[in-house]
Amino acid sequence: MKTKQNHLLVYILTLGVFGILNTEMGVIGILPMIAEHYHVSISTAGLIVSLFALAVAISGPILPSLFSGMNRKKVMLLVLGIFIAGNLVSAFTSNFTVLLIARVVPAFFHPVYCSLAFSVAAASVSKEQSSKAVAKVFVGVSAGMVLGVPVSSLIATAASLTYAMLFFAAVTTVAFVATLLFIPSMPVRERLSYGTQLRVLRRSVTWLSIAAVIFMNGAVFGVYSYLAEYLKTVTNYAWNTISLMLFLYGAANIVGNMIAGKLLTNHALRTVMSYPFALGAVYIMLVIMGQFGVPMAFIILIWGVLGGIGGNIAQYWIVSAAPEAPEFANGLFLTSANLGTTIGASVCGLFIAGIGIQYVVLGGILFLIISIAANYSRSAMYSRLEVSNDAR
Repeated sequence: MKTKQNHLLVYILTLGVFGILNTEMGVIGILPMIAEHYHVSISTAGLIVSLFALAVAISGPILPSLFSGMNRKKVMLLVLGIFIAGNLVSAFTSNFTVLLIARVVPAFFHPVYCSLAFSVAAASVSKEQSSKAVAKVFVGVSAGMVLGVPVSSLIATAASLTYAMLFFAAVTTVAFVATLLFIPSMPVRERLSYGTQLRVLRRSVTWLSIAAVIFMNGAVFGVYSYLAEYLKTVTNYAWNTISLMLFLYGAANIVGNMIAGKLLTNHALRTVMSYPFALGAVYIMLVIMGQFGVPMAFIILIWGVLGGIGGNIAQYWIVSAAPEAPEFANGLFLTSANLGTTIGASVCGLFIAGIGIQYVVLGGILFLIISIAANYSRSAMYSRLEVSNDAR
């Protein structure tokens, strides 16, 4: 019976994460339409992605700790309710500034829900199976791309931007109702002191993990943030084909999550260290064959699988550096990942403004090179710490 309850809990957490990530990432598929609708440039429209991510980055280490003593079910309902309200405002505003505000305010609460989802999922199973449980929750991230990005694009094309934003609100409402009806009360029995949580920041290995995640995530989402525009301008896909390619990327993301759970359970270090090289190879293929329709579809497929694996790697890389404070560590992960998205989207936007959309991938390659250095430094330091602890 308890096993069934744990499975249901993980599925609802996955749905909640999907609702939140659907709101964050779903607009990527309609950025060109938003730019046209609000009469702003594509780089200005990109602020609704980058400022959302920046808000998450700012609140990640703070709000999860502040809410860590409250009943977890009540916290989840609060956050989902805030996202529903933000999506409704976004759906009906005709002012771009109001749209930005309606997205940024809920974004501050994004780490509260997601850090809880990851830590609760991991705690619901044995330590050996925690990576697999977290990988299931990460499916919500991928589903946000599988459905959120292409479906929002299809809805906006067939109906309007208002209906696309209402789609985000509807998904979050379903997650709210499922949480209200099926998740039991989850009072916190033992709350970690702020001092215990903050102590993990005294370790160099924590900061190296943060740096690695910032640059790995920047490499992925700096390029992905402009994928719709790239496919439109460079590959010359029609809008319906762009929606299909965004769906393909998201579906491949889910496959990547399934693979990641097994890889991190059995070959964690090897998976992390080889990841930037694999993604770098995909980006080189993108430079060479990005203008060709059929090869681009295969590139997106492989890129999507690696994107799914990358999210799991980032979460594992930080939480494994601070296992005694999982919720705070998950907050740090969300901060690092979203800071990477913000910096990545900004830097890649500069490449676009300076030399054109076809060279956006150069920003991703630059971030990967830096992430390799951070990963190797982190790995070497962690190994020295383990040797030191064994010696004691």
